[in-house]
Amino acid sequence: MVGSQAQTLLIRGGDVVSSEEVRRADVFIRNERIERIGALGDVAADATIDAAGKLVIPGAVDVHTHLDMEVGVTRSSDDFTSGTVAAACGGTTTVIDFATAYRGESLAEGLATWHGKATDNAVIDYSFHMTITELARPADDLVAEMVEAGITSFKLYMTYPERLMVSDEVISEVMKAAERQGALVCLHCEDDATIAVRRAEALGAGHTQPRWHAQSRPPEAEADAVLRAIRLAENTGAACYVVHLSSAPALERVRVARESGLDFYAETCPQYLYLSAERYEDAPATAARYVCAPPLRDPHHAEELWEGLKRGHLQVVATDHCPFTSADKRAGLAGGGWSDFTQIPGGVPGIETRLALVYQKVVEGRLGLTDWVDRCCTTPAKLFGLHPRKGEPIAGADADVVVFDPSAERPLVAERLHMNVDYSPYENITVRGWPSLVLSRGRVVARDGEPAGTPGWGRFVPRGPSGRLIES
Repeated sequence: MVGSQAQTLLIRGGDVVSSEEVRRADVFIRNERIERIGALGDVAADATIDAAGKLVIPGAVDVHTHLDMEVGVTRSSDDFTSGTVAAACGGTTTVIDFATAYRGESLAEGLATWHGKATDNAVIDYSFHMTITELARPADDLVAEMVEAGITSFKLYMTYPERLMVSDEVISEVMKAAERQGALVCLHCEDDATIAVRRAEALGAGHTQPRWHAQSRPPEAEADAVLRAIRLAENTGAACYVVHLSSAPALERVRVARESGLDFYAETCPQYLYLSAERYEDAPATAARYVCAPPLRDPHHAEELWEGLKRGHLQVVATDHCPFTSADKRAGLAGGGWSDFTQIPGGVPGIETRLALVYQKVVEGRLGLTDWVDRCCTTPAKLFGLHPRKGEPIAGADADVVVFDPSAERPLVAERLHMNVDYSPYENITVRGWPSLVLSRGRVVARDGEPAGTPGWGRFVPRGPSGRLIES
């Protein structure tokens, strides 16, 4: 049995999958790095793993998580220990969380808060985006300060005016500064004016149940906001990344922008690939579990998103992991229970299940192995300044390695998962394929889907330039 960390480790006889090829090869690890990949013959190591019949892939990179985040009177139920334990069990070895500077708070203060949450607590490596909610100083100064601190991506919101939304003028200024600094602007794209009208109409008519959450945030609100983002990117020359894209019309906007030559990217998430707005027709307490923004859509949108992933119009699958327990959902943003859909904490769990859920389309023949690795591992690392250290099985990279058993089966019920929630959005799904061994910088952090890591092993990773992807 492999110990928690051997000085040298040989993974022998697996099918090594990169974003470009699949080849039978051995992987030799020394300390925290991959030293050699190939037919290594009689090379000796302190420990050897027989990977015959298994896939050897780079540790997955989840570029969209919300760990230990305050939302109203509650907070997301996974902190940097439980969340990264769950990530490791599912084959993710690096996360990028969203540090937030709330209004009246400097970016440095917001970043320090998130460092305090993560330091000595994470099982796997992590980094941060910086969420900007106002420009208290010139954008060039703020962006340069964060880049110096290893933060090379920035999130801005086009909705939530009470606490997060910024104007298009602020987005433009941050885009210009980011372009000069080699940074990437990430946008939550929903048109707030449309949402405000729809929400007021629903509440005015006495519609309070979770189904009206989806009705108040229609696909056209997302598509219109994406179009605004495209125009801002055109005007500034900046790279732009749309988070949690959920709908077919928004995807079409992204496709056209990319074909016109813009550095314009987008992610989607498993909830939009596997779940639908039908979940909002359940009993209110159950339907509230699926309130998220953007909301779940009608099933035909998922078909378009899968096709977008296959064709490369969508570049990344992330999670937007923002979990709440059933009790937290029932209590609402202010505590004491919710009386309408606007008072339900928004977010769903997914940090542990992403890699296997996307792999199901490999099983079905809809995605190739290299596509799977590209969307879940390599392109996220490239876009967000982690490559070649993360996201690709190459000599010199961190030894973030997943030995993935394509024959393993796991029901995605809460009892078999490690996210700090008492339900699973995918409880009716049994996946085929699951990690049998997960290494973070050469150390075992999960074995057969169970935790084996140590809080504090994960460390902050400063990132290089973000937002440019040279595609082969």
